[in-house]
Amino acid sequence: MKVLAFNCSPNMHKGNTALILTPFLEGLEVAGADVELFYTRKLRISPCRGCFNCWLKTPGMCSQKDDMEILLPKLRESCIWVFATPIYMDGMAGSMKNLMDRMLPIVQPFFEVREGHCRHVLREGYKRGKVVLVSNCGFWEIDNFDPLLGQMRGISKSTAREFAGALLRPHGGAMRPMLDAGLSLDDIFAAAREAGCQLIETGSMSDEALRTISRELVPMDTYIRVANQRFQQVLNNLKKR
Repeated sequence: MKVLAFNCSPNMHKGNTALILTPFLEGLEVAGADVELFYTRKLRISPCRGCFNCWLKTPGMCSQKDDMEILLPKLRESCIWVFATPIYMDGMAGSMKNLMDRMLPIVQPFFEVREGHCRHVLREGYKRGKVVLVSNCGFWEIDNFDPLLGQMRGISKSTAREFAGALLRPHGGAMRPMLDAGLSLDDIFAAAREAGCQLIETGSMSDEALRTISRELVPMDTYIRVANQRFQQVLNNLKKR
């Protein structure tokens, strides 16, 4: 089974998003999936021009010549799409939005009613697979993911795919300091691996695994206090230079 994954964090493998994405992809591979990972920061993807050439002049092909020429065939062939992003301004990172907008050639201009809703017709050759979201947020509460979750569900419907679920890590900014302090987050990483295995072996991820990934790391008041102290220390150090 082919899996196409995108790490859309500007910090790539060093970011907090990767702390959850990496074990998840490992779980997919352990279960037998063929995983290919791209970092959007390294990709050359220009913004969509809104010209609709991919619908009218060159159906299924964008008139812009950049890395989407490589990605569109991979999107077509992959059974599972994995999109990983930090929460920026209550939504996805900019490079992920560029990628999403440039996926327009996947559908045709024609409309149809699919599952009771007006959608574009999926272009011939594209599979009806699954979509998974992996996301990290600096805010403490898990409901900060709601706007992004709504958009990902909409994108999944527009591309005639099943939204298979999300691995969400609220107050993810606490993870690396906790690891640096020698505190264990092994249960979270094990749950991410297990979610990957489950998705390949059963077609879904258990609520228990997803809850573990999102579990509370520290009380909210502690998180806010420590985070503010750290930011203030950085500001103080910069003023001294």
